[in-house]
Amino acid sequence: MAKQKVAYVCSECGEDFSKWQGQCSNCGQWNTLSEVRLGAVNKRTATSGGYAGAAGEQAKVIDLAEVSLAETPRFSAGIGEFDRVLGGGMVPGSAILIGGHPGAGKSTLLLQTLCQLAQQMPALYVTGEESLQQVAMRAKRLGLPAQGLKMLAETSVERIMDFARELKPKILVVDSIQVVHTELIESAPGGVSQVRECAAMLTRFAKQTGTVLLLVGHVTKDGTLAGPKVLEHMIDASLLLEGDHDSRFRTLRGIKNRFGAVNELGVFAMMEQGLKEVKNPSSIFLQRTEQASPGSLVMVVWEGTRPLLVEIQALVDESHLSAPKRVAVGLEQNRLAMLLAVLHRHGGLHCGDQDVFANVVGGVRVTETSADLALLLAIVSSFRDQALPQDLVVFGEVGLSGEIRPVPSGQERIREAGKHGFKRAIVPAANVPKGGIEGMELVPVRFLSEALAAL
Repeated sequence: MAKQKVAYVCSECGEDFSKWQGQCSNCGQWNTLSEVRLGAVNKRTATSGGYAGAAGEQAKVIDLAEVSLAETPRFSAGIGEFDRVLGGGMVPGSAILIGGHPGAGKSTLLLQTLCQLAQQMPALYVTGEESLQQVAMRAKRLGLPAQGLKMLAETSVERIMDFARELKPKILVVDSIQVVHTELIESAPGGVSQVRECAAMLTRFAKQTGTVLLLVGHVTKDGTLAGPKVLEHMIDASLLLEGDHDSRFRTLRGIKNRFGAVNELGVFAMMEQGLKEVKNPSSIFLQRTEQASPGSLVMVVWEGTRPLLVEIQALVDESHLSAPKRVAVGLEQNRLAMLLAVLHRHGGLHCGDQDVFANVVGGVRVTETSADLALLLAIVSSFRDQALPQDLVVFGEVGLSGEIRPVPSGQERIREAGKHGFKRAIVPAANVPKGGIEGMELVPVRFLSEALAAL
């Protein structure tokens, strides 16, 4: 009998070692290595060769010039915002991972999608965390069509693939990957090795059969996807469903997508009938008070393939602490501290003895640098206690030397602001179109001092 191989895998980063040690040399965590016994490959999961694509054809070497450039066939998920984040629809043979905090609406979104698609094609929903009665009660509460959708309560990945081979679904949902286990590994479900092997087996099955695979993933306390990092390398698209429990709005953001734009954003509203798509997200983030208030300003950010108008608020107050507070919600805190230094050096405004609070309204998280200029002007407005005009929109990146740098898709941002009734815009000089925008007064600025003078 062949000797069984043993490996020691870190539960934090997924790195494996040949022998046990107290500290993982890769991530630096202590007591995270666990023993994993590597058994022989099960005949049931063995394949007769590699896979080349969704059709499961035998792989072969061809010249790059002979590769077909025909567009990858897609089919709609039935929800426009979901299709937008996926890049235009679902691709046969693709593996999609959807993560999010508990209660964000992952299972609700997938149940809505499958109930609609089951009316047109075979669909299988595998639940490992809930009973079939719980899923049926949710479908009834949401008023979804229950006919045609096949349900399975199972956690063994071998049995899941056996049922899938028998039913031949076009779309398969596994909720969730952390509770699924394989007989090949003698460790508890949710471990690094279990998640890695189960995801690899399900992804291989999807590629060979042309099935769209949707995996539900848990997240850690800091909001990142749980499990080994290699899990995100295996799948074709990684989506994150975000939203606060005290807000009815949810955002679906594309973190990775081999078939579409990365960082694409879809906005949903949690209603009694489930998640409803918001086709004009800018309207929900621009519900401002009729009276202008100091520290409030509208900026235009670029999310995926479309502009989004959001309100940014700043509050500057006298501090009684030796180290004044710098709080940023929806923005990067280190960038706030850097911009305050630029404002002091090149704008002549000293906030060293002031508490500065910045917030993006609506729970949107802004990661791009086009919010720099709007944030600084909102801080100046709050510091001077002077309200800015309601019809003013601002965007632009601020450099360390006080220059205003252009941002991508500047003309599209200006046109989007014009559609929502804004009459004046302070923008980088390089983003101003030659012919201007009808009905809008554009104020081009090259330095921070020019932007402050334009106010």
